[in-house]
Amino acid sequence: MLDESGPSPSSESKNEPAVSGAADPQEAVFAIAPRTWSRIDRLRLFIWAFIAFLVPAAIVLGFHLSGDRSGSVFTVGQELPTKAIMVFFVALATWIVSGAEKRPLADYGIPIPPVGKRFAEGLLWGFSMLSAILLVLRVSGHFRIDSIALTGSAALGYAVAWGATFLAVSLSEELAFRGYWLFSLARRMRFWRAAIFVSLLFGAAHLGNHGENAIGILQVIETGLLFCFTIRRTGNLWFAVGFHAAWDWAETFFYGTPDSGLLGVGRFLNSSVQGSTWLTGSSAGPEGSVVAIFVLLLCALLIHFRFPKVIYPDRPI
Repeated sequence: MLDESGPSPSSESKNEPAVSGAADPQEAVFAIAPRTWSRIDRLRLFIWAFIAFLVPAAIVLGFHLSGDRSGSVFTVGQELPTKAIMVFFVALATWIVSGAEKRPLADYGIPIPPVGKRFAEGLLWGFSMLSAILLVLRVSGHFRIDSIALTGSAALGYAVAWGATFLAVSLSEELAFRGYWLFSLARRMRFWRAAIFVSLLFGAAHLGNHGENAIGILQVIETGLLFCFTIRRTGNLWFAVGFHAAWDWAETFFYGTPDSGLLGVGRFLNSSVQGSTWLTGSSAGPEGSVVAIFVLLLCALLIHFRFPKVIYPDRPI
């Protein structure tokens, strides 16, 4: 059986339990016992949240960088500056609390430099899973590719631009919802309770998206749990970052479908769907299709076999 306490993220290479150095069994029990939520812990989480969320939100709103989101389209020009600001501040917030806690960023699942192999593999999985959803819809006659929208240098330029945009989207959301926050909560309520909590908040953060539907929000929550699962099994965020970026890139740029209710300007393919909203996702895009729910469940099973060992601890020390 797997030891659900797992080693600490920073001890992955040693493959040793986080409490293996405890001389006294009682010390080991204390190390994995629930921690009280001290005043300094609350203060650090507040400082992190203030810098990671409130400061960039004020800047974006103050300079109107988010653009007009009342419509059904979005652009690189709207998204990239906004997400770059968010990445900077959530990374800054995480760096500040890591210094305050005297911890390496690897303890929060963010080893520096990045684990390139995990990130690259995540890219492949993210593109493949989104493609699998559309393949099912294509075979069932509910999705079709109508034409090629971009060629040559225009296609390459938008491919790179959207790639940078969705890397920023992925980094900002993974660091915000599954970095320090997940670590901090897991220390007090165990990993999966913390994962459920942050995944519900991740879904709530998408409620305001134009054209989103109930299945789409459910899928966002499921995706949040899937990303937590990859962190649990790989010990860090980099697989999830790659998966997230490639999923959004494939959805918005490559296949030209809506992404959380928004259609990207500058897409490689023109595509369309026909049929019931619950099956096609309609304006929410393929992630609003019930097919996405089952594809992500299958993805979780495949990840279980790909990464069979628990790396990220159930309750970090």
